[in-house]
Parts: sequence; structure tokens; C-alpha cells
Amino acid sequence: MYQITAIYAHPESPEAFVEHYRTTHAPLARELPKLTFFGWTVFETADGSRPAHFAIAVLHWDTKQDALAALASPPGEAAIADFANFAGAGVDIELGEVQS
Repeated sequence: MYQITAIYAHPESPEAFVEHYRTTHAPLARELPKLTFFGWTVFETADGSRPAHFAIAVLHWDTKQDALAALASPPGEAAIADFANFAGAGVDIELGEVQS
């Protein structure tokens, strides 16, 4: 299994980020070809302090080739272009083979 992880910095407006993510970006991500799993989380901490990052998205495909092809597809290009609309504080994209 191959995973892409998007780790988001704290946005200026958390409410606007979550609204855009929920209504626009997540639906775009769900359209990626051959995607086998998509989930996202707004971080919390056990003691209520501010977490190091604001949110994370995790996406799975069966193979690296499927993941890279998905990113290069029209839905992938649309999802990548959408970062400019909500992720101005920054996003780190990490890729790798899932180990178990």
C-alpha cells in the first residue's frame, strides 16, 4: 500500500479552513483515481494545548504508480490547484510505502 500524507500548518482562520476543506477539497480528493482510502483530522492534544500542526489528510492507493498517476490526472491537478484556496499557511506533502 502507498500513502500520501498532507500535513497542514495552522491557518489564519481555522473555521474557514475547515469549511473549505469539508465542502470543496475533501470532495476533490475523493475523486482521485484508484484511491482506496481517504481520511482527514483536525488535530487536538490531550492537555488542550496547541498541537504542532493544524490538520492531516491521509490517502492510500495499492501502488506508488497508482498514486502518482492519480496526482497527474485531472482530479489530481484540481486538488493540487485547490491548495491555493485554503492552505496559505503551508502544507507539507509526504509520500511513502506503508509498512506493517
